[in-house]
Amino acid sequence: MNDVAALAGVSLKTVSRVINGETTVNADLASRVHAAAEQLRYRPNFGASALRRNDRRSSTIAVLLQDLSNPLSATMLRAIEEVAAQRGVSVLGGSLDESPEREHELTTSMSRHGVDGVIIAPASHEHHYLAVEQQSGIPYVFVDRPPQNLLADQVLSDSRSGSADAVRHLIKHGHRRIGFLGDSSSLFVAHERHQGYVHALTTAGISVDTTIEARDLRTIDRAREAVGAMLGSAAPPTAFFATQNLLTIGAVHAIRDAHAQHRVALIGFEDFLLADLLDPAVSVVAYDVGAMASLAARLLFERIDGQRPAPRHFVIPTTLIARGSGEIPPPPATRAPARAKTTAAARRPSPTARPKTSRDG
Repeated sequence: MNDVAALAGVSLKTVSRVINGETTVNADLASRVHAAAEQLRYRPNFGASALRRNDRRSSTIAVLLQDLSNPLSATMLRAIEEVAAQRGVSVLGGSLDESPEREHELTTSMSRHGVDGVIIAPASHEHHYLAVEQQSGIPYVFVDRPPQNLLADQVLSDSRSGSADAVRHLIKHGHRRIGFLGDSSSLFVAHERHQGYVHALTTAGISVDTTIEARDLRTIDRAREAVGAMLGSAAPPTAFFATQNLLTIGAVHAIRDAHAQHRVALIGFEDFLLADLLDPAVSVVAYDVGAMASLAARLLFERIDGQRPAPRHFVIPTTLIARGSGEIPPPPATRAPARAKTTAAARRPSPTARPKTSRDG
């Protein structure tokens, strides 16, 4: 900065004001500073400037999600970036790949980089190790999955209710053999979505058949293989419920491989790109991923700004979008008996996020 000041013929304070974006600097002086900085290839070191500030903020936050290549994670990251950009804050992103070891590595790394806060969709099931970072002033907000043994803000989707709605929808259309495709069983959301599936079946008087359940699936190919195997069995499912967007895509491939896309029903949890353009279009249980991420970002910045409310718990409601694949009836001989109609809307929470207390699960 001294070199820039000397070349521009201005004071060091003037350079500092220009570099920090102050608008009260004379336009001619500001132009000279920018020209000198460009000539000298000067770039401000925000890490060093953070050390000089009283609040020690770095104007960066970290966002640690399952897989930034997954469209759902990418949508979350983008929504958080938009909130952060309004405050002039940069976002550092990382993929956890469902690895607790990776989670520990990245949270430690982000702390060492001096981030002002962290939004995380955790891979581990024990988060007390973050208490030390919390106490040192780094706030954490959990998205999609709650913290364990740590008091922190959390924003979740209504996984259990949304899954039950999907399975009830298939039952309403006559299905009794509904295959289940689940993510890693150790994940909170995977457990909740399986519980919703089980609850909908049992309350309809349908026995849970574990032979048409495939759990711990994490990729499109694994889901495709599982659905193909079920469709080739002696008593194949007439419908499938997939609990994650990649698993739904795998199911679409397998059903089309069997030329059964107009005979086998399918509903997925989480919407995905072009789902509405397939033939048939894919019915899904969707929730506003962008709203979830934006809310998480706002909660984080409230903490960064010094607000200290009790840990907050928000739930984003789900909506069943019927596009065609979830409304395909089973063969007549396998149809469930008619039952009284109950609309999903009557069971669904209001279309806005609702806060819960920290005791809610």
